[in-house]
Amino acid sequence: MDLDEVAGRLYALPPSEFTAAREAEARAAKDAGEAGLAREIARLRKPTVSAWAVNRVVRERPDELAELLDVGERLRAAWQEQDADALAELTRRRAGVMGKVGRLVRQAGGLSPAAAAEVDQTLESAIVDADAAAQVRRGRLVKPLSYSGFAPAPVPRERPARRPSPEDEAKKREEAEARRAREREEAEAAHREWQAALESAVLEHDERAERVALLERKLAKARKRLTESEQRLEVARREERHARQRLG
Repeated sequence: MDLDEVAGRLYALPPSEFTAAREAEARAAKDAGEAGLAREIARLRKPTVSAWAVNRVVRERPDELAELLDVGERLRAAWQEQDADALAELTRRRAGVMGKVGRLVRQAGGLSPAAAAEVDQTLESAIVDADAAAQVRRGRLVKPLSYSGFAPAPVPRERPARRPSPEDEAKKREEAEARRAREREEAEAAHREWQAALESAVLEHDERAERVALLERKLAKARKRLTESEQRLEVARREERHARQRLG
């Protein structure tokens, strides 16, 4: 058993089953004497619904996802080369493949409008950013991805840099605030989850400590009775020996 193998199983599960399965995998690793692996498993984060939906398509519809990632790779290369014709063609393909993969993700699980928007955001990130594409390809997303850099499109080399408009800056601030809000929500959810785990561990510890104390008290009583029996046995042996000697 290794972390990649376990993570592959866990991130294939719906979010509602993730936590219990993660705890079971961690216990199994610990019981097998792999405490380090158990700690690594326990640190795996539960995916959001939108992240799970993308992970599911990675496993169940790899060809369609590979097409999307291939378009993204070609699009980024065309951007680097400033190939306007290739950019125009790939931009058309991008819209088609985005729509197709987005529909597959939505069909794979009933998503809320907010989760569906996060799916689109994640797929767009995988198209324009190589690191995001690599994360999506692994099929182990824990949260939606976002990308605020360039979106490949034909741009003449000699075009002067354009200062961001107030609208662009406002949009970036809104995106940053939304990202911070999501991260805060995820941190609070993780804290609640571990708080519940702590309460359960404390309860289990107290119950077992009480049982151990009870057994120790019983053992002390049993040892006392054993000592008394040993003393009676020694007296009986001594008296029997004396009585036998008097017979002789």
